[in-house]
Amino acid sequence: MTNTTETSTTPRGELALQTLTMPKDTNANGDIFGGWLVSQMDLAAGIMTKRVVQGRSATVAIKDVVFLLPVSVGAIVSCYTDIVKIGNTSLQIAVEVWINNTRNSKGRQKAAEGLFVFVALDEQGKPQPIPH
Repeated sequence: MTNTTETSTTPRGELALQTLTMPKDTNANGDIFGGWLVSQMDLAAGIMTKRVVQGRSATVAIKDVVFLLPVSVGAIVSCYTDIVKIGNTSLQIAVEVWINNTRNSKGRQKAAEGLFVFVALDEQGKPQPIPH
């Protein structure tokens, strides 16, 4: 995982998913609900995993998710993924969420990060080796 105290302005990995936040995704404080953000991170990691596994996979763990900034309605959310480790049947994907908020002039900022673990599955839903 990356160090959450770093001040890098460059995302780690490659862009896997980009979307726009909407009012329906807010929490009671008017910010984007953390669960919605985690679901976007999981989708981004799943996209990267699909490329590597070349078939079915499933999320088996989500580790070390850290929310660094609140995300507001109208922000452009970009999820970047980086493969941390590929095992025999599983892989770990680091995901960083970067936002561009049109309401302020702070530019691109890292809003969240986490580690997602997936397992490759066969047609019966059993773990299978990842092609190398």
